[in-house]
This record gives sequence, C-alpha cells and structure tokens, in this order.
Amino acid sequence: MLKGISPLISPELLATLSMMGHGDEIILADAHFPADSFNGNVIRADGLKIPDLLEAILPLLELDAYVPDPLVMMAAVEGDTLDPQVESDYRAAIDKHAAEAPAIGRIDRFAFYDRAEAAFAVVMTGETAKYGNILLKKGVTPTQG
Repeated sequence: MLKGISPLISPELLATLSMMGHGDEIILADAHFPADSFNGNVIRADGLKIPDLLEAILPLLELDAYVPDPLVMMAAVEGDTLDPQVESDYRAAIDKHAAEAPAIGRIDRFAFYDRAEAAFAVVMTGETAKYGNILLKKGVTPTQG
C-alpha cells in the first residue's frame, strides 16, 4: 500500500496509468462491455463502481486540455434512453478532482468500440449501469514547481 494512492488502484492499474502518455486513452468499462473483443490490454477491477474509480484515478491523471472532449461516453442506441443519474454520479467525481474539465462528450456505440480498440487499456469494472462506460484521455502532467 502506498500513501496518497487509493487502495482501489491495483498495482497493474497504477503501472498502466504511469506508462500512458499524452493523448493516450483509457476506458473504464461497465460489466457488460466486451473489452476482450476490442483490446489486448484489459485490467480487471471487478466489484468496483466507476464513480469510485474516477475518485481514485483523477488525482493521479491529468485530463487532456488540448481536445474538446477528454471525457467521452457512449450515446444511447436509437430507442434506448440514458439514465441521467449515471453521468451525474460520474460528473460529481470529476468535478471534485478536475473541475475545469469540459462536459462529457457522447459518441455512438460503434465509434466508442473503435476508440476502445485503439485505447491504451480497458478497465473492466463491476459497474452495472447501462451505458456506464467512460473514456479518459490523458493530458500533460504539470511539472512540480
């Protein structure tokens, strides 16, 4: 265990976050997401909810300030509806650690799958919320002054 790092961050996840560079993307996937079908770097975080992981990750990861959407979620498929509480719960964690982050962008399911395929890693969580996946794009970590 390390001081200042949430115990929700596994050693594998910590190493992955550290290896990511500016512009790399990581997906926090809900329990329904077909991660292994799209990405060879799948990290298991079974039982953990995405808002809790956001709380643990965002103090360590700078979001990309050079793109309009450093946070992206899947848009509802035609005929489905989104539960606004899901994004609200994610936003509460985001605002706590990255209040300057823009609104969460939405892209269609297949565009999200394309991003998952190109992502640095996909973290499989125990999140059961429908359309609960969120992509984070890493930014430039500020230098310590």
